[in-house]
Amino acid sequence: MSENGSTALAVALAYYRAWSSHDFELAMTYVAGDIVCQEPSGRLVGAPAFREFMGPFAQIVTRSEVIAAFGDDHVAVLMYDTDTGPVQDAPGAECLTVVDGMITHIRIIFDRLPFAAAREAAASK
Repeated sequence: MSENGSTALAVALAYYRAWSSHDFELAMTYVAGDIVCQEPSGRLVGAPAFREFMGPFAQIVTRSEVIAAFGDDHVAVLMYDTDTGPVQDAPGAECLTVVDGMITHIRIIFDRLPFAAAREAAASK
């Protein structure tokens, strides 16, 4: 990783630290307006759609820890473990493409089933 933070890994880690500490507005400063996000339920295009998807998740995170982080000047991969209010032990991974210091593409991988089960359990109460 370079000292000036210009690599994809530096940007990815700054973005991760911001959303995982509940500063989603700061996290969004690393996201390009035309971002493409591939997530388990489909493809999202544009910062507003990404904000609608990721913002609520960032707010329910109670703990997050990076398990592994690798990258170069253009692509970074982060793997992390999170706990949220409704779901404990919710690991995730992201592959982020960075162009001119902005995240232009992100592929997020996580298991949706525990979150669906938590929503269903809450609705049945």
